[in-house]
Amino acid sequence: MFRGKTFVPFALALLTALTNCGRSKTTPAQSAAEPTETIHADVVDAPNVPPAIHRDHAVRVVVEIEVKEVTMPIADGATYTFWTFGGHVPGQFIRVREGDTVELHLKNAPGNKMPHNIDLHAVTGPGGGAPRTFVAPGHQTVFTFEALRAGLFAYHCATAPVGMHIANGMYGLILVEPREGLPPVDKEFYVMQGDFYTTGATNDKGPQAFDMQKAIDEKPTYVLFNGAEGSLTGANALHAKVGERVRMFVGNGGPNLVSSFHVIGAIFDRVYREGGTTPEQDVQTTLIPAGGAATVEFTPREPGEYTFVDHSIFRAFSKGAQGQLSVEGASNTALYADQGPDLPFTGADVPAATAAPTPVPQTKEELLAMGAGVFDRTCAACHQKTGAGLPPAIPPLAGSDFLMADKDRAVHIALGGLKGPVVVNGTTFGNMEMPSHAFLSDAELASALTYVRNSWGNTGDAVMPADVATARAAGVHTVLAER
Repeated sequence: MFRGKTFVPFALALLTALTNCGRSKTTPAQSAAEPTETIHADVVDAPNVPPAIHRDHAVRVVVEIEVKEVTMPIADGATYTFWTFGGHVPGQFIRVREGDTVELHLKNAPGNKMPHNIDLHAVTGPGGGAPRTFVAPGHQTVFTFEALRAGLFAYHCATAPVGMHIANGMYGLILVEPREGLPPVDKEFYVMQGDFYTTGATNDKGPQAFDMQKAIDEKPTYVLFNGAEGSLTGANALHAKVGERVRMFVGNGGPNLVSSFHVIGAIFDRVYREGGTTPEQDVQTTLIPAGGAATVEFTPREPGEYTFVDHSIFRAFSKGAQGQLSVEGASNTALYADQGPDLPFTGADVPAATAAPTPVPQTKEELLAMGAGVFDRTCAACHQKTGAGLPPAIPPLAGSDFLMADKDRAVHIALGGLKGPVVVNGTTFGNMEMPSHAFLSDAELASALTYVRNSWGNTGDAVMPADVATARAAGVHTVLAER
């Protein structure tokens, strides 16, 4: 504690001296007159956003935030003790207007164990307010600043060790609207990415503690939106309608990783990069630095599930950086057509007449022999040759109670694909998106299913080509997992 208290003021003093070195001694611009009107800010939890500001004058805005150290789920079956601004990760969204005077009341709950403070990137002054907001458990402090510049800014705790406080979830966003306001939209959402470092591995169960060495090495266990795996998927997905203009305020708390933010199936009409006020148009993926933010706007034209990710893609499918925007409305097939018919392709240099016919296996032994090759060519890239899968994104086939519970269901999944969360051996695997394998022949599908249902500890009866043919004739449909 002694190191933290002495180091921060010294570093700030050194930074100030270096910054002022060589500057002319001109008189700085004067701030606007002190506002006479006082209002209390409506600070809200993610993914919600306070209402847009419609006033045409500056006021004194009172913002009250309570620091809470709380234990909450970080992933399915795993908990973590987060340090938070307001009881959630990210911290509460603050919305003010350019020129406002912000009176920030920072309270440290009596049951907390650590002192905390707040560094707001919207502040013009050394430390962003951190040196003037240091507060012990059971105490509160008040800090006042003028919001001189418009933009979307991150805020975070800056108490030593700073990285640990941020890694435990102490970050949020403050929007300083320009004096003229923002263009109106239909929906606004608040999303903030963070990387988390736990002593256990990804998907380990039970209480998880912070791992300082992992954080120093920049090897996160999880990369998450809004502080928990599944916080913005399934029942927690965001919602909009076809044709509505959507604005997302997206931050990156870090503490280490840069985000490559992308909405699959959407092109951003406008992106205000790094929280600035000058938009760029027609952007596919935007970089958001640690401690930074971006505002993205787009209009979904087709109904369905739009998954948004950190496009450093293993973070999305293996460490949790996924969210969903569920869009309702009428489909436009001229814009987004249905999938065409499945047609054979023998290769440009191989005449179709010379292609050897696929032998149809008749016994379980023949199915197993053929299935091993089909699995290696078609399935092993995702499910692995050992059948172990790729947790937490892809569940195991080895010893799988889900696979072995229903042979007919397995046939329909192989034909039509699988969508939604599934529970395998007591573990929930969210946002499953297994594609259809109807392009395989009846014999190929039957042999692959027979192989996986009789390998890696699984023991089951054979799936015959006739079983697949019957299911195919009944209609190929995506299997919707239990929600």
